[in-house]
Amino acid sequence: MTAHPLAPARADDLDRLLGPLFDDTNPTGATEILAADERAEMLAAGEKALHTYGLNAEFVPEALGGRLTRADHLAEVLRTVYRRDPALGLGHGVSSLIAGVTLWTAGDTRQTRHAADLLLDGRRIAIAFHELAHGNDMAGMEFAATPAGDGLLLSGRKEVVTNIGRADALVVLARTDPRPGARSHSLVLLDRTAADRAHVVDLPRFATAGMRGVQLGGLSFDQLPVSRDALLGPAGSGLENALKALQTTRTVLPAMATGTLDTGLRIAVRHLTERRLYGGAAVDLPYVRSTLAGVFADLLRAEALSAVGARALHLLPRSASVYASAVKFEVSRLLLEAMDRLAELLGAHFYLREGPTGLFQKLLRDLAPVGFGHIARAACQMSLLAQLPLLGRRSWTRPGADPAPDGLFALTGDLPPLPFGALALHASGRDPLAGSLHALADAPWDPGHAGLREAARTDSAELAALGALCATLSPVDLGVDARPEHYDLVTCYTRLLTRTACLHVWRHSEPGTFLADPAWARAALCRSDAGPLPVPVEDALVTELTHRHRAGLSYGLTARPVS
Repeated sequence: MTAHPLAPARADDLDRLLGPLFDDTNPTGATEILAADERAEMLAAGEKALHTYGLNAEFVPEALGGRLTRADHLAEVLRTVYRRDPALGLGHGVSSLIAGVTLWTAGDTRQTRHAADLLLDGRRIAIAFHELAHGNDMAGMEFAATPAGDGLLLSGRKEVVTNIGRADALVVLARTDPRPGARSHSLVLLDRTAADRAHVVDLPRFATAGMRGVQLGGLSFDQLPVSRDALLGPAGSGLENALKALQTTRTVLPAMATGTLDTGLRIAVRHLTERRLYGGAAVDLPYVRSTLAGVFADLLRAEALSAVGARALHLLPRSASVYASAVKFEVSRLLLEAMDRLAELLGAHFYLREGPTGLFQKLLRDLAPVGFGHIARAACQMSLLAQLPLLGRRSWTRPGADPAPDGLFALTGDLPPLPFGALALHASGRDPLAGSLHALADAPWDPGHAGLREAARTDSAELAALGALCATLSPVDLGVDARPEHYDLVTCYTRLLTRTACLHVWRHSEPGTFLADPAWARAALCRSDAGPLPVPVEDALVTELTHRHRAGLSYGLTARPVS
C-alpha cells in the first residue's frame, strides 16, 4: 500500500490488526477494553495482537535489528495503541521503551546487544527509578548499590513501577555515593530472572484510579549481589545519563498520548451528532460547535509542537533538553484541558461506564498520568526555568541568531538516525526554534496572510522582551523555591514556542492539504490567546472535523484512516 506522507505504513498495519474500535464482536474493541478495565486486567487479546505485530521492535534501533529510526514515526505507531487503550500501550510496551532508550543512551555494546535481544524476543525490561518518598527528586533517591568485593549489593525499595513483576530485566537508578551531588547515582542493568529470590521481595500491586489494568508493582531489595559489569556507564553517571534519556521519552510519550484525545473527540462528535436537543442536533448548537472546534485546534497544536520536538531530537540534539521539557509541559496541559472540555459537553454521558460513550470515562482516567507519569510537568517547568537566563541572553534578544533548519518543520522530510550520544544536559543558550521566530517575522509573506505576519512580529518582540527579563534573573530565582511569577515565565516561553512551531509547520506544509490552510494556524494562535475563534476560522475547522468524522480519519496532523 502507499505510505501516508506523515506516518509509516506499519502504523496502518497495526490499526488493521487491532480492528474496528467500536465493533462489539472485536476482541480488541471498546466492549472488551471496558470489560478488562472493570476487572483491572490487561486486555489479553490486545497484548497478543501487539506481540504478533512485534511492538517491541519499535523500541530497538535499526542498527540492533529493530525498527526504531525516527522519533515521530515511533510516536505515530504508539498513537495507534493509545487511540484505543492507553493502559494497553503503557502496560504492554512503553515501560520497555523507556528502559530501552536509557540503555541506548548509557549502555555499552554488550549491554545494548543483550537488551535488544530481549526486546526482539518479545520480553520486557522495566525502568525502576521511582521511590514514593522522593517522587521526581531523582538526586534524593535512597535505593543503594554499595561496593562489596568485586561487585555491588543492592538495597532499598522501588515502587509504582510498570511491569516490575513480569520483566526479565530492570534498569535501576541506585545511589553509589552517600554524598549529595550530581555524581551520586549510577544506573544498573539487573537480570531479574537470575536474581537470588532470598534477597528480593515483590511488593503488593498498587491500585490506581486510571490505567487499572497496568501491573504497577514494586520490589524490596536486601543486599542483592550483582557484578560491577552490570553498571550502565561509569559509576556516578546515572543522573546524567538518565536525564539525557528522558529527553527522548519526555518528547515521545506526550506525543503518542494525543491519540487518546483523538478518540475522546471522536466519541464526543459522534454522540453530539446523534443526540437531539431543543429540536435539532446537539452538534449544531453554537457553544458545542465552538468547543469542538477549539478542542480540534488544541489537538493540532499539541501535535505540531510534539512533531517539531521529535524532529529536534534528530536535528538539534544539543538543544533537545529545552524542547523535550517544553513538549512535556505544554502538550500534556493541552491534552488534559481539552479532555475536560469534552467531558463538559458530554454531560452525564461522560460518567457512564457502558454504552456508546462508556469508553470516554476510561480514556479520561487513563490520560491523567500524561501530566505526572514518568516525569511530572512541574519537574519540566523547573528544568526550563533554570535555562531561561542563558536562553534569553544568547538566543531571544538577538534577531536572526541560530535559526532552525527548514527540516525541523517540513514534516515529510527525511531524518538522520537518533543520536542518543549527542544529547546534552543543557542547551547552553542555544534555541534555534525560538531564533526562527525572529526570522519568521522578517520573512516574505503572502498579502492574504497579513494577520499571521503581524502575529509573528508581535511574538518576536514579545520573545525579545521575555529574553531581556529572563537575563536579569539571579540563581536564587531559579531553584525549587522560585517565586510563582518566575515559574510563569516558563508558561510564557512555551506559549511562544508552540505558536512558532504551528506557524512554521503551516508554512512548510504541502500545498493543497489541510495543514497548508491558514485557518488552522489562525485557530492555533487564537487558542493560545484564550480568545474565541473568528467565525470563518471556526466554520473551516468544523467543516474539516465533520469531514474527518464521516470519512473515518484521525483528527491529528496525519488525518489518516483509523478503524
